[in-house]
Amino acid sequence: MSELETMIVVDGAGDGPRQRYELEDVGFREVPKQWRKFYRHWRGPGDALAPNEVICPICKVVIRSTRELRPGDKVYCMPCMSRMVVVRGADGRLEADVIF
Repeated sequence: MSELETMIVVDGAGDGPRQRYELEDVGFREVPKQWRKFYRHWRGPGDALAPNEVICPICKVVIRSTRELRPGDKVYCMPCMSRMVVVRGADGRLEADVIF
């Protein structure tokens, strides 16, 4: 289990099993090679986020997980070193609120 996966906290809501995803390296060069598959660049307003992705509000990098993200999960952005919690936004989309 990777360090990023261990930072994800299981939401107590019990909405069923989480969907799993196979991540590929998408060329994100700002972090060490072993962590590159967990991040990608935001491609602008037309970019859609998958259920396993959330955008960092500080550096606008997309944080990816091998599991489906749910409100209450905690994620870490290695490029800007921020810790965040996943919340559901007003429009129903998953967003990240900075903790530290």
